[in-house]
Amino acid sequence: MGEHRAPISRNELKHYIWLCLDHIREYNAAWDYYAGMSEAEIEAHRRADATWQRPSWPFGAYAQNGQDPEIKDNFGFFDDNKEREHASSQGSRRSPGWAPETPEQQALAELDLSPPVMAEAVRARYRELVKTLHPDANGGDKQAEERLKSVNQAYTTLKNSDWLSWPTR
Repeated sequence: MGEHRAPISRNELKHYIWLCLDHIREYNAAWDYYAGMSEAEIEAHRRADATWQRPSWPFGAYAQNGQDPEIKDNFGFFDDNKEREHASSQGSRRSPGWAPETPEQQALAELDLSPPVMAEAVRARYRELVKTLHPDANGGDKQAEERLKSVNQAYTTLKNSDWLSWPTR
């Protein structure tokens, strides 16, 4: 009895014959898994192996009668909430449902931030807004200029308050 196993045929891959080293080399050199199969059968087998012998469908194949399939959105990623869409389109960093009460919170809201927030984040957001709202970047747009004024006032409010601890330089 040999030390090396070889499958009996492609239809019986779990049944083996045992051969010595010289004979297993000869057997492997002559082995052709696709022997006796047509080109179409070989191609079908290769394509089925690409998906591990599992069925697959093209994208969109689930739509029936010209209707789109119903997509379940368990996490609310595709809600039709206009406020959330508007906030995401404006680059808002505020959490939904947050209502500012103090002047510092109103200043954070003006910068599209919500507590808790670090002074570095406030400074970075302020710089970002100044770059986008500056009249040189907007061609003298009056709305952007007014928004820049309110952003400057909000930043000044936060800098003058004891609400955030500003690192000294």
